[in-house]
Amino acid sequence: MVSNPVHGLPFLPGTSFKDSTKTAFHRSQTLGYRNGYAIVRRPTVGIGGDRLQFNQLSQAELDELASKAPVLTYGQPKQAPPADFIPAHVAFDKKVLKFDAYFQEDVPMSTEEQYRIRQVNIYYYLEDDSMSVIEPVVENSGIPQGKLIKRQRLAKNDRGDHYHWKDLNRGINITIYGKTFRVVDCDQFTQVFLESQGIELNPPEKMALDPYTELRKQPLRKYVTPSDFDQLKQFLTFDKQVLRFYAIWDDTDSMYGECRTYIIHYYLMDDTVEIREVHERNDGRDPFPLLMNRQRMPKVLVENAKNFPQCVLEISDQEVLEWYTAKDFIVGKSLTVLGRTFFIYDCDPFTRRYYKEKFGITDLPRIDVNKQEPPPVKQESPIPEDKDRRFVFSYFLATDMISIFEPPVRNSGIIGGKYLGRTKVVKPYSTVDNPIYYGPSDFFIGAVIEVFGHRFIILDTDEYVLKYMESNAAQYSPEALASVQKHVRKLEAPASESESKQTEKDPGMQELEALIDTIQKQLKDHSCKDNIREAFQIYDKEASGYVDRDMFFKICESLNVPVDDSLVKELIRMCSHGEGKINYYNFVRAFSN
Repeated sequence: MVSNPVHGLPFLPGTSFKDSTKTAFHRSQTLGYRNGYAIVRRPTVGIGGDRLQFNQLSQAELDELASKAPVLTYGQPKQAPPADFIPAHVAFDKKVLKFDAYFQEDVPMSTEEQYRIRQVNIYYYLEDDSMSVIEPVVENSGIPQGKLIKRQRLAKNDRGDHYHWKDLNRGINITIYGKTFRVVDCDQFTQVFLESQGIELNPPEKMALDPYTELRKQPLRKYVTPSDFDQLKQFLTFDKQVLRFYAIWDDTDSMYGECRTYIIHYYLMDDTVEIREVHERNDGRDPFPLLMNRQRMPKVLVENAKNFPQCVLEISDQEVLEWYTAKDFIVGKSLTVLGRTFFIYDCDPFTRRYYKEKFGITDLPRIDVNKQEPPPVKQESPIPEDKDRRFVFSYFLATDMISIFEPPVRNSGIIGGKYLGRTKVVKPYSTVDNPIYYGPSDFFIGAVIEVFGHRFIILDTDEYVLKYMESNAAQYSPEALASVQKHVRKLEAPASESESKQTEKDPGMQELEALIDTIQKQLKDHSCKDNIREAFQIYDKEASGYVDRDMFFKICESLNVPVDDSLVKELIRMCSHGEGKINYYNFVRAFSN
């Protein structure tokens, strides 16, 4: 007999049970849409809303799924590679644990202290498990301090074990080489590192203090001194306090005197004075540091002490009525020390502050003691012998350069020859940034030419200068041109007479003059007559009037001078000089009208 699975009653007529509350007997929807896609859903309830058991997972199936490892589509996943190995000296490089500690040291040979507390720092280096102990240096402690134990691995016991960072903590004692160190604290990095490794740190302790060091920090006992002046009090109060003054000693009124600077030191601890010299580089003086050694300076002597032998005996209070004090040294006042009058013109900031606090003097300005040097006196012809010296000026039109030649004079005591090589000469009173050089228009009869501090007066000129000035009259003033023309006219008549007399006396000159006249008439139309003189002057750098024989023929060849002509050959022979030189002054006359 089949029974009702819900109520356990047999399916017999009249014994079946029907739930009258059910009103919906449709089938569950198994089709639907999700995110726009059609999907099939497994029904979970049947007709009438009863839950379907065969579409649900049983407990055994659920347990099997829970214990089952997932399997990917392409097989088991690959095992991840192991992490890279990092050695300790790389992982813990420059990572150091720092602990504050101290140890007690006995002092058997002292009556003021029985023991001494010495504070140290213990460093543990994680990279190689080494340790070092360093004691901070205390000034004026009298104890060798610094590195007590150099960096090394320290033995923990007799079995050879070494200290590890796991053995260190706050509030413990560690023994190193027979000394027991009490660890009281550590820094923040050490605390974080130990706690990250699972070590429980003890609470920090207070650092022990050295009794003798704390005793020295106590204020000294105060002593009541009498109101009268006390030299010991002055010494203790003003030790290493010095007033500095800057002074000058003006001795320019005496012969070979000068104005020299000094530094005056006034020592407040014993009222002594010291005067030091101020040396400058290359001042020509011996480098003595002191003008007056440190000593007390008497201001007023007693009547009977004027003849006191100060050079061999020291002056005491019995010979002195008043000594120099700090109030006698004031900026802007003179001071007589050892017969020399010093003028104080400045002081340092400490001295100004001292006078303001001690004497209430606030106005101590610096005084300018620099003297303006008078303008240098310009010397004009200071040597009388220079008035009789004669010079030959040559102005080169191509380069605007000037050369000066001094003809030798026998028994004059002056070596003649080249006085100034070719150079451009700057006019006086012209600036360095904008120099003005002498030009052709500056040379005329009576003109004053100043060459590097030496003044020259133009007294004479040659015929070529007159011809150049007349052909370029626009470059010259009428007065300059007239001065040269007037001077040449004065020389024409006497010159002709002197030339005739000289020609009568010297037959060689008569022959030279006749040959020059003949060549002038024969070669009057030659094209080289205008620039032949300038060509020779370019190569005559010393303005001597002579050129080498080889250079002479090269110049003549470049200017197409007919040197093969018989008359020109004879002129060259008569103008030849010893040592292979030729006088071109007489030669060029044959080619100028």
